[in-house]
Amino acid sequence: MLKVDGVTCAYGKVMAVRDLTMEVRQGELVTLIGANGAGKTTTLKAISGVLAPVEGRIEFEGEDITGASARTVLEKGIAHCPEGRRIFPYMTVRENLEMGCFLRNDAQAIAKDMEKIFERFPILHERRAQAAGTLSGGEQQMLAISRALMSRPRLILFDEPSLGLAPNLVEQTFDIVEQIRSDGVTVVMVEQNALAALELCDRSYVLESGEVTLSGTGNQLLKNKKVQQAYLGG
Repeated sequence: MLKVDGVTCAYGKVMAVRDLTMEVRQGELVTLIGANGAGKTTTLKAISGVLAPVEGRIEFEGEDITGASARTVLEKGIAHCPEGRRIFPYMTVRENLEMGCFLRNDAQAIAKDMEKIFERFPILHERRAQAAGTLSGGEQQMLAISRALMSRPRLILFDEPSLGLAPNLVEQTFDIVEQIRSDGVTVVMVEQNALAALELCDRSYVLESGEVTLSGTGNQLLKNKKVQQAYLGG
């Protein structure tokens, strides 16, 4: 479904990702793990069109999307749920959800999708007229995820979905991500909680200094001594 081949990304003269190659098959949940500054977020930005690669090629469903705009990438079916949630704090919950489908023109289907979101997250329905910035951290994460889903993506990119959440909400967030994959949406997730990420995923890539150094199934990497020592406290 998604192929990233030899992608290099830079911020000015600073190389953030070097010759990165990875693939994501339809229906998979694939995670990227690594230390801060390893290039995980940059990889998602390159896929979603926020940052144009210096070199390499990105394909989605067989089509070259290298350097395409974020709008074009979204139109093709890739949604990006960024780190820090990035909701619109002064807009209502409903208005935030409407922003997620601003490229769609199927009003009846949009209304049905909104109903589904409110069924899945009753708290968002209860607070639909409330300013999004007044929600709790967990509620804002629900809103950010829901906003991405309103675009009806075939692939969704999650960047640190559990960041800053209370422990009881972290598990709930991972349950939501797993449910999204069960609903047929392919998922790529960057996550600092390496143990949870590896337990949840089908396959994972380990990034170090902008390069993929290891890859395999979640189970394989959980058993890898290098991964255990570096990321699992083993």
